Amino acid sequence: VVKGAVTFSGTRFEEVVDLSRAVFMQPMTLSGAVFLRESYFVQGRFLRDLFAEKTAFGPHTRFHRSVFQGPVTFQQSGFNGLAEFLEVVFEKDANLSRTYFKLGTGFSGSRFQGLADFSEALFDREAFFTFTRFDGDAYFRRATFRSTADFSDASFKGRDDFSKVFFEKGPQFTGATRSATAPAPLGLENQRIQYAITLSLLVFSVLLIVYLIRSR
Repeated sequence: VVKGAVTFSGTRFEEVVDLSRAVFMQPMTLSGAVFLRESYFVQGRFLRDLFAEKTAFGPHTRFHRSVFQGPVTFQQSGFNGLAEFLEVVFEKDANLSRTYFKLGTGFSGSRFQGLADFSEALFDREAFFTFTRFDGDAYFRRATFRSTADFSDASFKGRDDFSKVFFEKGPQFTGATRSATAPAPLGLENQRIQYAITLSLLVFSVLLIVYLIRSR
């Protein structure tokens, strides 16, 4: 149990870091840190915020079955190896926007109770979100998936925004569910607006033709 705040801003870790099963009672800061080797936070418990902006993670990073009770940010960080977030619970907002995942990435079985923001994230290899629960909004706007993107059996209870996402391979949403009360994704909203405009133009064209015929 770590009772005080933990700050590793800008720290360079040249050996393996293993903080598995540790309990952090105060905020933890990893922003700007560099992990040259593996880093393990298996079954960790973070009672407050975790700040890891512009952090460089090494060949293997594991947060398997960890619990984040405070907000989490990995914004603009780079996972240069395998990134495991399997069966993780995010009780507050999780910001992974503009994050780079070089190798396989797994969020399968995890639960996002707040906002899950993957906007403009880049997944170079396989990304698995199977059986992942998004209780809050899930933003993947402008994200890039260059390999498998598997959302099979995922659950979206809030707003899911996949507008302007680039899938190099066809994404998998087999068995995935969306809340019936959730607003439509931004892309669908834009599409409906386009349909409405097109329909209006067609109606106007028909009326114009009818008018020209009658005026002869």
